[in-house]
Amino acid sequence: RIIHSPARLMVMTYLYVVESVDYVYLTHLTGLTSGNLATHVGKLEEAGYVEIEKTFVNKKPYSVIKLTKAGRAAFKAYKSKMNDVLGDLPE
Repeated sequence: RIIHSPARLMVMTYLYVVESVDYVYLTHLTGLTSGNLATHVGKLEEAGYVEIEKTFVNKKPYSVIKLTKAGRAAFKAYKSKMNDVLGDLPE
């Protein structure tokens, strides 16, 4: 249920194919507002699916987000379940 939300599914999908991504780039990829993305990433963090590393670069906040092992496993399970459900649908 955590992953099934369209915004969180989009975030998890992007994170699944990269090692990590910075917050600003993820905002651009998803098209979500900063606040909306923060809310969804926060829920994924609470679930233990993502890790956020916050630092400063040139005195500006810089956040990097990546999937945890649990997040990667949860996404794989979700993807497998969706393939089972949707795989046999006719074109």
